[in-house]
Order: sequence, then C-alpha cells, then structure tokens
Amino acid sequence: MAESNFIDYVKIFCRSGHGGAGSAHLHRAKYVPKGGPDGGDGGRGGHVYLKGNRNLWTLIHLKYTRHILATDGQAGGDSQLTGKNGEDRTIEVPCGTAVYDADTGKFLCDVTEHDQVVRLLKGGRGGLGNTHFKTATRQTPRFAQPGERGVEKHVIMELKLLADVGLVGFPNAGKSTLLSVISAAKPKIANYPFTTLEPNLGIVSYRGQQSFVMADIPGIIEGASEGRGLGLRFLRHIERNAVLLFMVPADSDDIAKEYKVLCNELETFNPDLVEKPRVLAITKCDMLDDELIEEMRAELPEGVETVFISSVAQMGLTQLKDVLWRTINDERNRIPESIVQRDLDERHRVQAEDDFIFSAEKEEVIEIDDDEDTNAGGKMIGPDSKEWSDEYWETDYQDENDDFQVVSDPDEEQVF
Repeated sequence: MAESNFIDYVKIFCRSGHGGAGSAHLHRAKYVPKGGPDGGDGGRGGHVYLKGNRNLWTLIHLKYTRHILATDGQAGGDSQLTGKNGEDRTIEVPCGTAVYDADTGKFLCDVTEHDQVVRLLKGGRGGLGNTHFKTATRQTPRFAQPGERGVEKHVIMELKLLADVGLVGFPNAGKSTLLSVISAAKPKIANYPFTTLEPNLGIVSYRGQQSFVMADIPGIIEGASEGRGLGLRFLRHIERNAVLLFMVPADSDDIAKEYKVLCNELETFNPDLVEKPRVLAITKCDMLDDELIEEMRAELPEGVETVFISSVAQMGLTQLKDVLWRTINDERNRIPESIVQRDLDERHRVQAEDDFIFSAEKEEVIEIDDDEDTNAGGKMIGPDSKEWSDEYWETDYQDENDDFQVVSDPDEEQVF
C-alpha cells in the first residue's frame, strides 16, 4: 500500500548561523604610518524561524527536507567595514504545530495562527573589531572578538489539528459517515474496521452563516494505549478540541461499558482530556423505535448529554448540531488563549522518526598562523582563541527578546 501523504510527526535538524569574526586590521596608508586600529565587526549569523501557514495541512514537505541550515555571518573588514549578516531560514508549518527538543522531549514552542512568526534558533552575534578595544593606554590592539557560535538542535514537529469538535469512537461507529453527511468532507467509508487511516476535517454549517469545525480521527479500541489497533497516535489531534463527541452504535452490547472504555483510553493518553466537555451520540438509531429508545435511556452513562442519531436517515442531526453549538459557545468550555503545553511523552513518540540518523557534516576550520604580521594584514582571530564573557558584547548586539517569542516577519527569508 502506498504511504499516506498525511505526515503529522517528523524529526529534523536545524542550525542557526555562526557570527562572523571581528577584524584585527591596523590602518596603513601613505604618509599615515600609524593609523591605528580600523577593524570592522563581524556579521550576525542567520536565525531559524517558524511561520504558520493555513494553506498547509501536513508536514510532508519537512520529511524530505530534514536539514534546515542558516548561513554564517561574514567576517569584518578594514576601514571599519561590517561583515554581511547570514541569511535567515524560515520553515513554514501548518497551524497547530508543536515543536519539541528531540533529545530531551522538552516542549519548545508552537505555532497556532496564520502568519505567526516564531524564532526557533537564534543566530550567533558577530564579533567586535579591534576598534572597540582601543584605549588611552592600549592604542593598537592586535586582537578582535570571534563570532558567537550558532545553535544546533534536533527538533520534533508534531501537528495537532485545530477543530471545535473531535469525534471519538470505536471502528465502524459511524464517525466518517456523520462527517460526510453534515459537512462537505469526503472521508473514506466502508463496512470494515479501520477504514479511516488518517484524520479528516470538515466544516459544519449551522443555521445560516454560522459554522464550526469537526475532526474525525481513526477509531480506537480497548488496549490502544498498549499499541493495539492503530494505537493512540492520532489522539494528539483532539487535544486542542473544545468539545469531544463520543459515538457508540445503538447495536452495542453495553453502551455504558464502551463509553467507559473510550474514556479510560483517553485518560491513559492524556489526563487533561478528562476535563474536556463531552457529548454522547448513539448512532445507527434508524433501526430503533420510540419505545426501545426510551428503554435504552435508563442504561445510558450518567453525567453526559446524549443524543440519538442516524446519519443515513438524517435522524437527530439538527438536535445534535444544537447541542454541539451550545456546548462550544459555553464560556466555561472556551479554549484558553495561552495553552499550557506538556513535554513530549515517551509513549507518544514515533520510533521510526526517532531512529532517523542525520549524516555528520564536517565544518571548515580556520587555521591561524601565529607568525603572521597582524599590523597591516587584517588577520581574523579564530573562534577558539579566546573565551569572551557577555560584558564584551555591546548592548546593540544583545537581543532583548527571549527565545521562542513571536517576532515580526523577517525582511529577507528563504522558505522551505
């Protein structure tokens, strides 16, 4: 079977650019035998940005572009010429993408809005030229500041679909059929388990110009937290939904038991899902009469609003939309603007991506000849020649923004 184009978990390697070294040049000109230091500053290394794009729905473009490398800043020159800044790199991702450190699983940042720009890795600051180090007692400094090193990081990007309602149920519970009837989505529908192999989104129209988004994920079974069936991999797509719609067929042996099993699997995946508002839909009710429905109400689970529906017979769908709309717009069920993100759980990792090995690349090493005359040659000091503390960096070079803060769109960028 051909591999699906829907990729919601990918591991990539990112590196910001190194800052360029400052120049240790001493000015030499006719009739100016001792012109003094005039070495310029090095350029800043390129940043690595993330940018939200609502026109993307998968991370497949990153699966085949696993190395995102910003360029290094150029070294400073004589006559106080500042080196060119390194080129930034911008990674476009679908809205709802969370980023984690691949080595530790620590949550780094997320992108939830269109055109939202987040700086993932900061480029190294350029080194200061020797003109910054001249004093009354040290008029010809023959050294300059090396550029700051860039940042290298293996990151995991995890896509979590943004929707108002998430469908939860066993295979063949009627989730895809419901989505195809009340929205324009065309999910695969067949009479066998695990027909749905990837999440589907649909926009549900409600009483005129209003609408809400519904997400259908592959069915889960008892023991999915232990890897049975398709496991719990796709449950990440309902973590950000406002309402969970549980769907249980009317011909089930024990509706309350199946509902409890689904709740236990969700709690095993993420305990925070227990706090989300729920609605229970009893599907395939076209085979029931009013008397049998009343008898079944006594056996339904307590504490959850229940609706009897039939997608094929268009039964109870208007009532279901009313219940979902009311639940979505309840102030107590609103998704907070700032969502508290958890670190990546070991159980939620995709082993095939974690085992992906990146080829090592050799970096160019600058060799310094200690015997070379630095008075007029403009020699650059290597990055390992001296350790510089933050007090040597000028205030203009310091970035006040903390890591992973939303920033303005960079002027020049290369999009992947």
